[in-house]
Amino acid sequence: MFEEAQRLQKVIAQAGLASRRGAEELISSGRVQVNGVTVTALGTKVEQNDTVAVDGAPIEGREKLVYYVLNKPRGVVTTNDDDKGRKTVLDLLDEVDQRVYPVGRLDYDTTGVLLLTNDGEMANQLMHPKSRVDKVYVAKVEGVASDDKLAPLKRGVVIKGRKTAPARVAIERIDKAKKTSMIRLVIHEGRNHQVKNMLQKVGLPVSKLTREQYAFLDLTGLQSGDYRKLTGAEVRRLKSGDYKGYRRK
Repeated sequence: MFEEAQRLQKVIAQAGLASRRGAEELISSGRVQVNGVTVTALGTKVEQNDTVAVDGAPIEGREKLVYYVLNKPRGVVTTNDDDKGRKTVLDLLDEVDQRVYPVGRLDYDTTGVLLLTNDGEMANQLMHPKSRVDKVYVAKVEGVASDDKLAPLKRGVVIKGRKTAPARVAIERIDKAKKTSMIRLVIHEGRNHQVKNMLQKVGLPVSKLTREQYAFLDLTGLQSGDYRKLTGAEVRRLKSGDYKGYRRK
């Protein structure tokens, strides 16, 4: 079944059933069987001919790991299922056979770069705060921006009792007649509504928001709603922890 002896939690994660940490929880809670025997030891390794099952359902073979980058449009939710019947990002991946999951989230009305994969281990790695993956946003805001107004974002602002990490921020354009501005913001955190909350904190409410870059992945060649497979080199680079690639504009 497996090419070489591997840790049980890695096999479960690579099958797309859970992240590595989630797989460890499945094992610890007694929900995993190897050759019909329940296993709870996290150090367990499985061989090529071993049969692994989760909740009694065998993993017939590791699902092929796939990686896609999507240009998420407005009006689409970043989830696998929506109880309100709204279109989800998975509805856009009409030619993808594997069940993939979004890495992080983008708000319903936020557009831009979204990574989707069934590689739970890599997704967990990318979303872990220690990875410090740069996310580049461009926001249209209400109000005339200035360096003084944006300065607190470079130091960090307190939102819901927690201070944000220092952001890189720059003014792209100002329309004094319409009293709007375009702001470029680079962060590596991933709190809920973080960019909107940060700009609201300095008196510049967001009217339109796009994530132009995630790590080194951008929107090149992707119209709204389009997606593509990551290249082998891109996948290896992400797995190696080489996330750099922000292009200053």
